[in-house]
Amino acid sequence: MKAAVALDLSDYAFTPDLTQAGTLPARWYTDPAFLTLETDLIFAKTWQPVGRAEMVRRPGDFFTCELAGEPLVITRDKSGALRGFYNVCRHRAGPVASGKGNRKSLQCRYHGWTYGLDGRLLTAPEFEGVANWRKEQVCLTPVRVAEWGPFIMACLDEAAPPLDTILGSIAGEVAAKQIPMASMSLIERRDYTINCNWKVYIDNYLEGYHIPIAHPGLFREIDYDQYRVETFPTYSKQHAPMRPASDVDVLDRDRRFLRTEAEEEALYYWVFPNFMLNFYPDNLQINIILPLGHDKTLTIFEWYFEQPGTGGGWESMQNSIAFSDQVQQEDIVICETVQKGLQSRSYDVGRFSVQRENGVHHFHSLVYHALSQQTQGGEARPTTR
Repeated sequence: MKAAVALDLSDYAFTPDLTQAGTLPARWYTDPAFLTLETDLIFAKTWQPVGRAEMVRRPGDFFTCELAGEPLVITRDKSGALRGFYNVCRHRAGPVASGKGNRKSLQCRYHGWTYGLDGRLLTAPEFEGVANWRKEQVCLTPVRVAEWGPFIMACLDEAAPPLDTILGSIAGEVAAKQIPMASMSLIERRDYTINCNWKVYIDNYLEGYHIPIAHPGLFREIDYDQYRVETFPTYSKQHAPMRPASDVDVLDRDRRFLRTEAEEEALYYWVFPNFMLNFYPDNLQINIILPLGHDKTLTIFEWYFEQPGTGGGWESMQNSIAFSDQVQQEDIVICETVQKGLQSRSYDVGRFSVQRENGVHHFHSLVYHALSQQTQGGEARPTTR
């Protein structure tokens, strides 16, 4: 990947003390050059969800995808091992796979070089007589991959910590609550294109401060006074206890979920930079946030249920999806208007609610420290703004 042109970041310095801290400047959301730098220093260096485990369940299964602008192919080899490679032939950079399916080998669609599912070059037609070249020394360039529950994760950075380290205690907490992630199936996917910077959407997700105003339906479901956010090195966890049912609550009129036990809660995990897992009483909803431009974002929503069934179970599932869609539509309106506000000459930097916005402050720290890694000879490379 080509190195990004460095940016002048001197208009912001992260302040660890939340009571003194300011937000990222508006320019970090509106300047197209930031997305180029973020692609190199954030998206290309972190673990990203790229597919579902069911897509490579059997030996020979494969699918293609992109990560930080790089074409990838994910395979399950003959031994059952999960593998990932750049989808780039070592000959003249043609693709070795397209779409998804099941094959015994991967063949370049340009000149026919063929690779095993383990990445080794098997055949190179009419390549005899080439000096200082041996077929046995040629292999597709590997990419780190891992399987977690129903997800396939990939990372382009060889130096990044393992996925287990990034996830911290998430997997253990999910297992402790007996949430059957591995047996959940994808029921529905919806893609939303939003006219805002990807960080605007993440900011919005990481705080419940806006819920009473922007999400009246969601506000009726949760115990807002108990809503809190815990931050960890590479992720954060939002606690949103479900509000106990009252005598006046009526299902489908006042409440989506009626629960009599106050300890039941929704769990919202965010993994830096763009992967959200939202655990509700009867389903798992994930969000993947992908920048399409400096002011345009693709938000992928997927809903997973273990046994949606028919009849009442099917109706409950559809109600859950409809409720999530309602909240998303409300967020779209907010995020798009915030993006316009960030472009106003009247705004530059804001401040944080100490009680409600520590999750956003944490996200800004991770963005700042990631982008501060732009170096040349050990020093920050200055450029004009």
